Amino acid sequence: MKTFVPDYYPDFKCIAEKCRHTCCAGWEIDIDEETAEYYKTVPGKFGKRLCENIDFGEECSCFVLKEKERCPFLNKNGLCDIIINLGETALCQTCADHPRFRNFFESRTEVGLGLCCEAAAKLILEKQSRTRLIETENNGEEDIPPEEADFFALREKIFDAIFDENFSAEESAEKMLLLCKVVLPEKTFSEWAEIYLSLERLDESWTEILEKIKQCPQKPKIEDTAATKQLLHYFAFRHLAEAPFDGRLAERAAFAVLSFYITEKAAEQVGILEAARLYSSEVEYSDENIEILLNILGKKEI
Repeated sequence: MKTFVPDYYPDFKCIAEKCRHTCCAGWEIDIDEETAEYYKTVPGKFGKRLCENIDFGEECSCFVLKEKERCPFLNKNGLCDIIINLGETALCQTCADHPRFRNFFESRTEVGLGLCCEAAAKLILEKQSRTRLIETENNGEEDIPPEEADFFALREKIFDAIFDENFSAEESAEKMLLLCKVVLPEKTFSEWAEIYLSLERLDESWTEILEKIKQCPQKPKIEDTAATKQLLHYFAFRHLAEAPFDGRLAERAAFAVLSFYITEKAAEQVGILEAARLYSSEVEYSDENIEILLNILGKKEI
């Protein structure tokens, strides 16, 4: 099995206490079974603290969050007490992986970085050159199933269109839709904002942004910068990958382009880095939110 990552991936590094939007607060943190069992065996004072701050549920264990939904092991300096006391290898799978995501295929695995992390967003959106996938592991040749080969070929055409200097970012987005034989529903940005407001939301600032978009239905003015191209590539890379398995290429392409437009619209208020971080946190990390949007987008196919 081969593993591929975007060429910026090796440069990623958590900025720990310098992070303004810690990933250790704001959502439930599940603990994998193996790590939960290990935590039960940690001796001494810190072992007792571990057990007192974990809900060892029958189906899944999780940390018992404190005020403002902070992990009980996130200290006042913004550092992780588990790492300080036990080392990075003691982290549960959720914490060790974040903000990474994985695209699984029969012939390969792809690993990317989510824009919900401000360090990842900065790394991705400030990249000036075309992003390419590079091979990091190769445990033997694998036959590529025909449907995967077709998907990879189509996706490469999409990536070519995104980074084509003859296309504006908006033209690249429309080219993606054309290649995937889909169009976006004819809705104003006020209507889209209303739909996004109906989804589960975590951060009040995201609600405020959507409320302002609701009052401003015009399409965003998209500047042709490296950041806009990287943003579109990110959404395509992350969200088209399920298509060979669920047959929803059209909906997923439409979702990637809609995500691009909504993020660009939000960027008019808070800038591209913060808009991308918020969109990713509020939408991409909720399977329920994505499913609702896919169902809406699936009603408008050509």
